[in-house]
Amino acid sequence: MKSRSGQSLRVVVMDDDPDRAGSVKQALEAEGAEVVAVLGSGLELLSRIDALAPDLLIADIDNPDRDMLEGLRRVGQDCNRPVVMFAQDGRAETIRAAVEAGVAAYVVGGPQPDRVRPVIEVAIAQFAQFQELRTELDKAKTSLAERKLVEKAKGILMKSRGCGEEEAYKAMRKMAMDQKLRLVDIANKIIAAADLLG
Repeated sequence: MKSRSGQSLRVVVMDDDPDRAGSVKQALEAEGAEVVAVLGSGLELLSRIDALAPDLLIADIDNPDRDMLEGLRRVGQDCNRPVVMFAQDGRAETIRAAVEAGVAAYVVGGPQPDRVRPVIEVAIAQFAQFQELRTELDKAKTSLAERKLVEKAKGILMKSRGCGEEEAYKAMRKMAMDQKLRLVDIANKIIAAADLLG
């Protein structure tokens, strides 16, 4: 198994059962993955994941609880790593909670050797797609916030100069070009100046 960079996929296995963790490690290594650590659940998970810098976290847990799912959510979001969970709990509410926590793949039952590769590949692909959507959403939110600032600054100029919308916008664009700044930076300056002057 290879990462996107073409290197061996670096995996951290999280499991409180050493025998089960050993069989998961063996199955992963048979597929060409590099298991960089086998961890018990919980303690200092984020700092360990950050230090180990794996491509993926595989959690093999009988019954994931709320604290466990919160830790896994933070691995996905804060450490930006996909999480695959193998669990014995097949209840719909547990699966839903795991998915809401950002688990990229939730598999009921242990990791059978013939299922490891496809599950991991799907999880990595889904995680990448989710990250792409998150990035697009962040860009859209930023763009909307910037547009609101530009509109507010334009309104301030229109009122203070007694000019129309087009003229205020042209004045802001000229200021941005003259000062080699983005339009939103000029908008922030106008808003700050207006706030200062009351």
